[in-house]
Amino acid sequence: MARHLPPLNALRFFEAAARHHSFVRAAEELHVTPAAVSQQIKLLEEYLGVTLFKRGKSLALNESAKDAMHLISDAFDQLERAMLRVRSGSIAGPLTISAPPAFASRWIIPRLQDFYARYPDVEIHLLATRRVVDFSMEEVDMAIRFGSDSHPGLSAERLMPETIVLVAAPKVARSIKTPADLARTKLIEDDWHVRSGTFPEWTTLLATLGVVDMPLNVRRFGDSDLALEAATNGLGVTLAWHSLVRDDIQSRKLVQILNYSIPSDLSYQLVMPRNKTIVSKVAAFRAWLFEQVNDLGAGDN
Repeated sequence: MARHLPPLNALRFFEAAARHHSFVRAAEELHVTPAAVSQQIKLLEEYLGVTLFKRGKSLALNESAKDAMHLISDAFDQLERAMLRVRSGSIAGPLTISAPPAFASRWIIPRLQDFYARYPDVEIHLLATRRVVDFSMEEVDMAIRFGSDSHPGLSAERLMPETIVLVAAPKVARSIKTPADLARTKLIEDDWHVRSGTFPEWTTLLATLGVVDMPLNVRRFGDSDLALEAATNGLGVTLAWHSLVRDDIQSRKLVQILNYSIPSDLSYQLVMPRNKTIVSKVAAFRAWLFEQVNDLGAGDN
């Protein structure tokens, strides 16, 4: 039976643009100009007879394209894995990955068994550090970084955007119905994120919710891992990046408080040397990583 497929190159450009929510970032990933991305998207839209993106101040998929996006990404992931096996025969050897400590412990490790099941001969060395590794001086294959999208001289792909949420253990969350209830609750502060300016102080956050001049009981911890562990054990309410608590919210270990969230311009990015040949084990982990991210997006629909 003949397959009725759209132009695959145009489909590849669409997948990158949809994943990044940006023609510019897609162009950087594909090593072409934004105009070339736009041209390929127009070609695909003409083939399909539909408009794929809502164009405005930001790039957004229309509903039908959004539904199809996850299937298309999965198909490219499977195609990439198939080609890896054809090219290399087997995928094996040590693979060193640098990632922020909380992301390594709370996002990568809970999913890592799936990667080992597929690639049992890959030996992962996971470096949990906030330090920005120097690829020219260190034997690191790839890094996950958090922050802005600027990584001069490196290949960077956006993994997922972030928002800040308030979470607590269920026994703590039950008593919080209003912002005033929140102010009366034990509060956990992540010193590292507050000092870096990425999380607001509790007085500032509560003021945005209309609560001022109330005495607060704040328990301080040095980093997000400690703050989240404290919240999980019922010591109070903490601020957290949504990706790091998503699994715990779904399993009801933690509860999102007041359904409140704070948007952020920061995101996780997968970073690698730009001109280095991508070996099979690196390509395999990259494909697996984006598959995990796409699965999360599909679960939101």
